Amino acid sequence: MDRSSALTPLRAAVAGFARRHPADRWCVGLSGGADSLALTAVAAALKPTAALIVDHGLQTGSADVAAAAAAQARQLGCVDAQVISVDVGIEGGPEAAARTARYAALDAARGGAPVLLAHTLDDQAETVLLGLGRGSGPRSLAGMQIWDPPWGRPLLAVRRADTEAACAELGVTPWQDPHNTDPRYTRVRLRTEVLPLLEEVLAGGVAPALARTAAALREDNDALDALAAGHLAALCTDNGLPVAGLEDLPAALRRRVIRGWLLSVGASLLTDVQLRAVDALVADWHGQGGVAVSSPLRYQRLIVTRRAGLLTVASRPV
Repeated sequence: MDRSSALTPLRAAVAGFARRHPADRWCVGLSGGADSLALTAVAAALKPTAALIVDHGLQTGSADVAAAAAAQARQLGCVDAQVISVDVGIEGGPEAAARTARYAALDAARGGAPVLLAHTLDDQAETVLLGLGRGSGPRSLAGMQIWDPPWGRPLLAVRRADTEAACAELGVTPWQDPHNTDPRYTRVRLRTEVLPLLEEVLAGGVAPALARTAAALREDNDALDALAAGHLAALCTDNGLPVAGLEDLPAALRRRVIRGWLLSVGASLLTDVQLRAVDALVADWHGQGGVAVSSPLRYQRLIVTRRAGLLTVASRPV
């Protein structure tokens, strides 16, 4: 291997991922941008790889962009390249709606294979900053996971500059998504304004530091989640979650037990604010009313109440 190659850090990252998470074949989520093109090239050189290109239909000429990405995937050695057209809704805003549609399409098309996504260390740093700004708790600050089945992110320790250099070495021209420079999007402003300013003020190294913080928090979260799962299995009943046994747990552990229980009874997309409000039914009980938590059904919400020493959940129409 040519150690001076711009592809070297990407090859090392993807090969390391393959050793830790074996699979006979892969799919790659390909947008046509530098990150996903570089990942596609490296993945296809290691094992049979199919490129999945999602056409969101949000920009003029998006079908042409998707077709060009499919052609590049075949040139880079992919065994297959599939363009998937999706309808993007409006729930949660344009970024969230597009992401929801994209992940659903990739999951439906992967045919049981893992899907590699080209998120880099720079993406991880932006994700941590978003979570920090929103006050969404340590789970959000822990950022993206390298392996979150069926999603694999082997490039989380690789810089965006490395993928751009790899594409130049490969002689492929990445698509420049105009959304990536549109200041209407929060992530774009983080990338182009906030992170450069932090790098200047703190004399560099901010993005790697944020990524290290995310890795440390993921380790802590994994350990606490494992402990919480044991407590939940011991406490949970068919009638609800007993307050006795929860009250004496440390707050961080207690909220994780509550989170696991809520997910098991149908809640979704739980926020730190919601979890703390439910936790107050245990740790700061003074006869308060129920707490609404998120449900996957648009026209239904779930209400958590405390009654006779139990936390219970009931559904209510919105």
